[in-house]
Amino acid sequence: MTTAMTTPGVVSAGEWQTEWERLLVKEKELTRARDAMAAARRRMPWQAVDKEYAFEGPDGKVSLSGLFAGRRQLVVYRAFLEPGVHGWPDHACKGCSLVADQVADVRHLHARDTSLVFASRAPQQDIARVKARMGWTMPWYTMLDDFDADFGVAEWHGTNAFIRDGDRVYRTYFVNNRGDEAMGSTWSYLDITALGRQEAWEDSPEGYPRTPPYDWWNWHDAYGAE
Repeated sequence: MTTAMTTPGVVSAGEWQTEWERLLVKEKELTRARDAMAAARRRMPWQAVDKEYAFEGPDGKVSLSGLFAGRRQLVVYRAFLEPGVHGWPDHACKGCSLVADQVADVRHLHARDTSLVFASRAPQQDIARVKARMGWTMPWYTMLDDFDADFGVAEWHGTNAFIRDGDRVYRTYFVNNRGDEAMGSTWSYLDITALGRQEAWEDSPEGYPRTPPYDWWNWHDAYGAE
């Protein structure tokens, strides 16, 4: 039996437009607040990463610095794909899988000098198998030491942002719990990084990279072709 719902009233097109315009004021307030939050993130102090961390990828072992793949910024999502997690060995956990399903083509991030990787405890052969089953294409590494414990993701999923300055690596931001549910789009990842979207309209510290909006946007299969 379907439970009865208490629904909003039915109105004319003109009345609906009036109500939509009223809510649009709040929508714009929310957008400005989100932009201000991203600007505050860009002014967060940096935490120096002095330990060496090891990961394994499809081509062998790599350091935390290696996960940058030559780019200036790095975003690491800790996904629970490993023995003992619900769904193993055929799946990652349901929540982490939902996050993975939302991830946009990472080439848009690469265009902003930013790498995105997932990291889990499962061996590479199991990661490759689950990725193939689920149609996921993002880089996905195996953690080999205490990276998860040191960056707040040993017991629960979370997303860490890092930046390179020469040979030094710094942690710049972290989101977890409900903060992770909004991740997946190119914009949501860039908005937690130290450099942001790197667009001219942003409120960023002096000297940060900036280009006009749209100028760097491209088809995901056309970056580097022009």
